[in-house]
Amino acid sequence: QVQLVESGGGSVQAGGSLRLSCAASAYTYSRNYMAWFRQAPGKQREGVAGIYTGTSSTYYADSVKGRFTLSRDNAKNTMYLQMNNLKPEDTAMYYCAADCYSGAWWHGNYHYWGQGTQVTVSS
Repeated sequence: QVQLVESGGGSVQAGGSLRLSCAASAYTYSRNYMAWFRQAPGKQREGVAGIYTGTSSTYYADSVKGRFTLSRDNAKNTMYLQMNNLKPEDTAMYYCAADCYSGAWWHGNYHYWGQGTQVTVSS
């Protein structure tokens, strides 16, 4: 059973915007943390934004603060990542994750992962 499905990636010019979606099963949507990660070729996976579902507190990597916004639609069991003022360094495969089993939200220790959606930002 597929638990997380991302969509919304694409190619944009620097300064543009994209909105990523992560459709979840009801089970995974209710887990403790959900988050967005990204990985560029030759680089380590990076936590971009996370949400503690108990309080809806959101967290962001310094590199995206003020540009990216994580939100959720409870009626649709869907998490979003609104990305504005995109930069070439935002180019990466973006993954959503759910159910953090250890460590901080950005450590990447999640039970469930989506298949990823590519974001490419040209200068």
